[in-house]
Amino acid sequence: MAQVHPTAVVHPGARLHETVEVGPYSVIGERVTIGAGSRVGPHVVIDGRTTIGERNRIFSFASVGGAPQDLKYAGEDTQLIIGDGNTIRESATLNIGTVGGGGATRVGSNNLFMAYSHVAHDCVVGNGCIVANSVALAGHVTLEDFVILGGLSAVHQFTRLGKHAFIAGGSMVTMDVPPYCTAQGDRAELAGLNVVGLQRHGFNEEQIGRIKEAYKILFRSKLQLSEALARLKTEMGGQSEIDYLVDFVSQSKRGLTR
Repeated sequence: MAQVHPTAVVHPGARLHETVEVGPYSVIGERVTIGAGSRVGPHVVIDGRTTIGERNRIFSFASVGGAPQDLKYAGEDTQLIIGDGNTIRESATLNIGTVGGGGATRVGSNNLFMAYSHVAHDCVVGNGCIVANSVALAGHVTLEDFVILGGLSAVHQFTRLGKHAFIAGGSMVTMDVPPYCTAQGDRAELAGLNVVGLQRHGFNEEQIGRIKEAYKILFRSKLQLSEALARLKTEMGGQSEIDYLVDFVSQSKRGLTR
């Protein structure tokens, strides 16, 4: 049996691993599944068709799996899927998806959602991301792996942030942020590369050098974007970090932060 505080309310239909801990006054709904080693603090609400993996920690007053803040939502059977090892701090909110967005909000593993952060319907969050205090992700936002968002920043709906992107505190992101880049301001503009982040994640000097050169070609040359991408493919094609950058830029629908 899971370790459930006597004041908590857990629906009989909820599926909790025997090692799960649930704190005082928390409420867990009928269609919730929580994996091994996860800890739910006091005054937490987990609802909806929500699947939470192993070793997650959810702090007080968080709301996980609530209905989307979308006027088109009419009670359809959608879901929230959360991986392993995530930390969801006080008063953070993560909503289930909508039919129009594919039916699911998806969160990977080893992410940190600080106090009052918000993950809206149909977002896709990768692994190892840090979403700081009071950050707001609108619907359909994609954060790829190891993205960091500074406090009080916000991301417009349908926007993508590439791997290892770094968003400065207070920024308003309205267009796609390419991988490896830093962005800041209202509306956010590129401010260089996240070199420190790349070093911390094991990129060597040669790889970082290629990324710096690619950045110059994409954003500091006078080439049209299609010309810059063609040049990158010709001069640096076959290098995994450059191929990924080219693919990300090529697939942008909202346009790129410059």
